[in-house]
Amino acid sequence: MPFIDYYKVLGVDKKATETEIKKAYRKMARKHHPDLNPNDKQAELKFKELNEANEVLSNSENRKKYDQYGENWEHGEEYEKSRQNQQRQQQQRQQQSNGPQGGFNGFEGGDYSDFFETMFNQSNGEGGQRRSPQYKGQDFTTELNLTLKDVYTTHKRTLTVNGKNIRITIAAGVENGQVIKISGYGGEGISGGPKGDLYITFSIDNDTNFKRDKENLYSTVSLDLYTAVLGGDITVNTFDGKVKLNIAAGTQNNTKVKLKGKGFPVYKKDGAFGDLYITYQITIPTHLSDKELELFTELSKIATS
Repeated sequence: MPFIDYYKVLGVDKKATETEIKKAYRKMARKHHPDLNPNDKQAELKFKELNEANEVLSNSENRKKYDQYGENWEHGEEYEKSRQNQQRQQQQRQQQSNGPQGGFNGFEGGDYSDFFETMFNQSNGEGGQRRSPQYKGQDFTTELNLTLKDVYTTHKRTLTVNGKNIRITIAAGVENGQVIKISGYGGEGISGGPKGDLYITFSIDNDTNFKRDKENLYSTVSLDLYTAVLGGDITVNTFDGKVKLNIAAGTQNNTKVKLKGKGFPVYKKDGAFGDLYITYQITIPTHLSDKELELFTELSKIATS
């Protein structure tokens, strides 16, 4: 497989910050997402490269290895250890050949034990044949864009990751920026090693009039002056419908009320909901008629008398 320059894939400089890398990935991932480019193989390939690039460069440890080892970044340290191990074995063989009577007298104490431990650890027990070291496959990352309404209920969704369709269940109440792991849906293992994992980051767009804080919701409701002064009933919106509220006479501006259980679902707790907090904002009437001005003037005189 040809070497892929992940910096070029994301269109960033090698000195780019983590924030710049994340911003570039999100912008390009949305553009080339398979859901927006159905049956476009080039977009699918580009999306795969973007995920790979983000997986490496957005992780400080992976990025450090990539900058040091390039295309062999995933196993660079293992290769380095293997190279050092081979050099040590070569030195030990040289010591053996130079030892008295060509025996193993050149290996003493820990060196002797290390030599045989290295040999036997790399043998499969059949004629001393070496076996290749096993490595876990590459982890994949992807971002899933949803709306707040999408995550109000538990539902299933199909993702396309590196050309494969994966059907997952998204639990109600998942939060913006939350990351979940799907074990075994990453890259193939090397030499029989286990598959990597898939990490999904949720990007949730709040396209409602509610502010969310975990499982609680907050909203502001306009209250006309007359209802605030005299009291009465009003109908307000909740996330899953409308409810009628009784307003006490003399309600003040910025009064807060709590509607228990009318908030957002609690993540992975069936039937559990947070609360909805409503703040009343009293609106002052404008463009008063002559009659209304007369009445307000009369009220003013009464209040100051």
